[in-house]
Amino acid sequence: MYDKNLDNNNEINHRPWHALTAVTAIAELESNGTSGLSDAEAHIRLEQYGPNELIVASQISPFTLFLSQFKNSLIIILLVATLLSGILGHAVEAIAIGVIILFAVFLGFVQELRAGRALEALRRLAAPIALVFRDGLEREVPAKELVPGDIIVLATGDRFPSDARLIEAVNLKAEEAALTGESVPVEKHSELLCDEAATLGDRRNMVFVGTSAIYGRGRAIVTSTGMQTEFGRIAKMLQNVEQEETPLEKNLDRMAKMLTKAAFVIIAGIILIGFFRGQPLLEMLVFGIALAVAVVPEALPAVVTISLAIGVQRMVKRNALVRHLPAVETLGCTSIICSDKTGTLTKDEMTVRKIFIDGGTVLEVNGSGYEPIGEFLFQGNPYPPTDNLRFLLQAAVLSSDARLAKIDGAWNLKGDPTEGALVVAAEKAGLHKEFLDEQFRRIAEIPFSSESKRMTTLHQTPDGAVAYGKGAAEIILASCARYQAGKEIKLLTPEVRAVILAASETFAAEALRVIGVAYVPATTIEFAQQDMIFLGLFGMIDPPRPEAKHAIGLCQQAGIKLMMITGDHPLTAKAIAQELNLLPPDGQVITGNDISMMSDNELEQNIEHIAVCARVSPEHKLRVVEALQRRGHIVAMTGDGVNDAPAIKKANIGIAMGITGTDVSKEAAAMTLTDDNFASIVAAVEEGRIIFGNIKKYLMYLLSSNIGEIGLMVITSIFGLPLPLSAVQILYVNLATDGLPALALAVDPPEDNVMRRAPRKLTGGIFSRSVVVLMVTGGVWSALVNVSLFVWALQSGRDLVASMTMVFVSLVFIQFFKAYSFRSDHYSILYRPFANLWLNRAIMWELLILVLVIYVPFLQAPFKTVALSYIDWAIVVGVAITVVPILEITKRLLQKQETNNESAKN
Repeated sequence: MYDKNLDNNNEINHRPWHALTAVTAIAELESNGTSGLSDAEAHIRLEQYGPNELIVASQISPFTLFLSQFKNSLIIILLVATLLSGILGHAVEAIAIGVIILFAVFLGFVQELRAGRALEALRRLAAPIALVFRDGLEREVPAKELVPGDIIVLATGDRFPSDARLIEAVNLKAEEAALTGESVPVEKHSELLCDEAATLGDRRNMVFVGTSAIYGRGRAIVTSTGMQTEFGRIAKMLQNVEQEETPLEKNLDRMAKMLTKAAFVIIAGIILIGFFRGQPLLEMLVFGIALAVAVVPEALPAVVTISLAIGVQRMVKRNALVRHLPAVETLGCTSIICSDKTGTLTKDEMTVRKIFIDGGTVLEVNGSGYEPIGEFLFQGNPYPPTDNLRFLLQAAVLSSDARLAKIDGAWNLKGDPTEGALVVAAEKAGLHKEFLDEQFRRIAEIPFSSESKRMTTLHQTPDGAVAYGKGAAEIILASCARYQAGKEIKLLTPEVRAVILAASETFAAEALRVIGVAYVPATTIEFAQQDMIFLGLFGMIDPPRPEAKHAIGLCQQAGIKLMMITGDHPLTAKAIAQELNLLPPDGQVITGNDISMMSDNELEQNIEHIAVCARVSPEHKLRVVEALQRRGHIVAMTGDGVNDAPAIKKANIGIAMGITGTDVSKEAAAMTLTDDNFASIVAAVEEGRIIFGNIKKYLMYLLSSNIGEIGLMVITSIFGLPLPLSAVQILYVNLATDGLPALALAVDPPEDNVMRRAPRKLTGGIFSRSVVVLMVTGGVWSALVNVSLFVWALQSGRDLVASMTMVFVSLVFIQFFKAYSFRSDHYSILYRPFANLWLNRAIMWELLILVLVIYVPFLQAPFKTVALSYIDWAIVVGVAITVVPILEITKRLLQKQETNNESAKN
């Protein structure tokens, strides 16, 4: 009797079932390979192991999630700003900031609410029912009632309900791409014994929950259920993976804390200075609060959100959908992209690349994918299809069932990808399968099987019945006694056989899948596979996307490393990587087994030299991402299968495939590619860099302006001068001048060299040395010239209000000039000076408002302004424009120092 004291974590659940014979597996699970378990025993095991379903970890309530959004430092400081604005009686500003807060909170709440859906998508992949033997009878039961030891029945089209060891397999093929990343269907064999260390893709005697049978039938004994299955392990990884904050979120949080401290210091300092100077405490308190509000960039969430949203819209046009807005910016500092091979770097469309005919001629075939455009080449020159080549292609097509169709302008294949490649190759020679099928009617066939490794069909032709066969090269060749050479049929001598086998081995060494084709006149199908006439070989592969090579070149130019991570065979992965220039001379190709043998420390030490990972499992992918992150990389991880989901979620930016991707991978990802194309990732990286650059421009402009305002007020207070700006003027500058121009900088056109710069370091953040120097230089110069202007105006005989008006206008104009200068931290202000149309419009609007504030009588009182003369305007503009050469000189000095540093490194 089965040991009822076993728990779900014991060794039974973790036995290497693929390394045991079917008989041993049945014995260890104390089952019967014919009659299965009894109902009573199944009930006991169900109590012991629990239902065969994935368990969802406890979820945070939506209300708790909503409240958690207010823990963000920037949100807290904005709440304080809202309160202070209300106290000062500025209801419009308070309402505007409040709307910004709610928008930011709602955006974060929706994102986190959706983040937990990956596991739900994983659960939907489980089969609802299973065909099982109980008490010797075949019956349907809910899949969640399966237990270890159950004998299940498998048939074409079934989704496997659990992990199971095959005990019978008849021509069984499984589609496992979602779990293992294997790009082609996997042949299954019950009698096979696998190495104990075999990866999932090599366990050909096992079937796994969530994958499906696309051909054949079989029986299997359930070895694992629920959370003990391979999908269950992925579910655990998804639950345990913690998503890190994006670099942007970290930067903004640090900045918010810094500004909060600065605001309190300023309030305290202004109040103390005023108190010791004998000014009214309430007046100084109101003024200190107004100045503190000026420190707080309350428009920051709006500007950031607008920048990201516009970037998202641009990315949609470039075939990338973003679910998490801050992830757009994360792309901009991506230092390594871990890319799946099949469908991302390649077309996921098998294509004939080489043909061997006439006993020794090797042709190349260009074109890629299912689009029937291309030509045949011999030694680099065009090779018009000869009768022999056309006959070879005809034989291959007639012994295939795949069909090619154009749907909505795109070529699609129905059937086996290998057969599809043959059909497309024939189309390139002008041979259409539909026409051939009508002209040479199929009258009998011997279908492909995993045992025979070939398919033979019998057709009625004008010259009588002819059999055509295709299959594994060595199998087809073994059935042939002669071969076609031009118009002659010659004896297949040992020397010719050796030449053909050598060609097959050469194709295989180039990672090409090799198919042999032969024919023979025959009257019945029974004798159709004997004494055949060898026609030729096809070498095919899933080719790289034409645009992928260029995209990879852009990445390398931008300082972004590439790593291919695939479930495919190492030879195939290496061939594609070399063709794409992805594998450098010192680059390594390692397998999942190699990763398993490394400790975390060893993997981290070697990870920088690894270019290709093949035959990897979900755990391997996750370990690779973690190792890269420990090395300080910002990792973008692409994938389409369930097996990719944990690594996608763990990566700094997870990218799912929109066409071939599973719901699980899409829900775990921050971004989805609508065209499954690697080039779209590179386009998204470019957009990310543009967005970050614009956020940097806005912050540089805003904080430099704030430094100028605060410096002006602090200097005049220290030296006992009258306050040069009123509280209302400060708030106006903060709300109006810092508003629209900042929003305009958020949509600034990109600089030319955006994809020729190295990725920025995560620790570097927004405030690089050049940004800080320019920001402080602009702010300090603004404070100094405005203090000087204020002192001069008072000494020139102007009253306090006129002097305050001149300083107020000068401060606004300096910020206008800064807006144009800060469009780049290294290019001159003369670099496409008016390319930003939104900034031009914003400045014109602000100029209009400023004139109204200066000259309209009913606005002069609240804003404490007076009309200025032409001479006053000339002086003010002359003083303000001095900031331009100061910033230009600073940029030139920074560039010179940067060049010297680079030279010193080299």
